[in-house]
Amino acid sequence: QVQLVESGGGLVQPGGSLKLSCVASGDVFTGAAMDWFRQAPGKQREFVARVTEGGHTDYIGSVRGRFTISRDNAKNTVYLQMNSLTPDDTAVYYCHMQRYWGQGIQVTVSS
Repeated sequence: QVQLVESGGGLVQPGGSLKLSCVASGDVFTGAAMDWFRQAPGKQREFVARVTEGGHTDYIGSVRGRFTISRDNAKNTVYLQMNSLTPDDTAVYYCHMQRYWGQGIQVTVSS
């Protein structure tokens, strides 16, 4: 079992920034990639970003250049720095690792 706990969400104005964190604990395979997904109201969950154990990253096109994913392998933690946020980024953000999901954290972008 792996437990994933997200933090750092909240309400931010358009153009603002937030940094999400996700700490993994339990039977963590340190070689696994760590991902962020999001689900907006009425929409399917979508992939946002991935970082491999070696630091290779990948992003959905709509966030590339605005979001940065990173990880601290020693802390089993993945981060998502989100800049230049727009209302379209409003969603519940989920951390994903191996076959496990976090509980999700709300990010709301609104004036």
